[in-house]
Amino acid sequence: MTDKHTEETSSMVADKAKQQTVNSQPAVKKESFLANLLMNIVIPTLILTKLSTDEYLGATWGLIVALAFPIGYGLRDFAINKKLNVFSALGVVSVLLTGGLSLLKLPPEYFAIKEAAIPGILGVITLVSIKTRYPLVKVFIYNDKVLKIQKVNEALAHYNTQKQFDRTLINASLLIAGSFFLSSILNYVLAKLILVSPAGTAEFNAELGKMTALSYPVIALPMMIIMMGTLFYVFRSIRLLTHLTLEEVINDGSAN
Repeated sequence: MTDKHTEETSSMVADKAKQQTVNSQPAVKKESFLANLLMNIVIPTLILTKLSTDEYLGATWGLIVALAFPIGYGLRDFAINKKLNVFSALGVVSVLLTGGLSLLKLPPEYFAIKEAAIPGILGVITLVSIKTRYPLVKVFIYNDKVLKIQKVNEALAHYNTQKQFDRTLINASLLIAGSFFLSSILNYVLAKLILVSPAGTAEFNAELGKMTALSYPVIALPMMIIMMGTLFYVFRSIRLLTHLTLEEVINDGSAN
């Protein structure tokens, strides 16, 4: 009786200590949508379109100052979270390439190719990842920050539906890759239509700012619709294959 009581007491103490450890861990700082919008879109656009003339910063310094905001914001995010976000890193690389191509005063065709290349590369990586142990769909959707992965896996094993769900993840990966390829095409078309002036001029900077401003409604919106559709598709598959409701599998921080 004494041994059993001691064992129960030790278990309770261990659980309490574990819970205190979890609670004591600093929460990951959530990214501010407003700050993201201001630093990556609004401020650079205003600088490129309004302050790049000879009356203010000039074409070269206007471009440098405008690019400093998204680069600085990305580096700050890395310093705070202490880990590299692959997609944020690609964003910084894209910004640096834009600055480099502009300062070298290369023809606008190079910018169109660059704008298409980044999402195109992401699409290829997403397709290749399907054949690996870590498909990128698990980064976007099927991860423990969004879902209670262990609970879903246990239900899939119970109903013997793991193979069907693996097919769902492959289809979701194809949809995500498709969204990147769509973005690649839209980026190229947008750059070809807007960037017509020689690089290194105030007119080119204004066009670059206009393209940056239009990239969200023209490119990000269709991608967001596809991603939301993919999310709905995966959630629907989970519900059908595990017989669990959305409320039961969404990771809200509870243990159950």
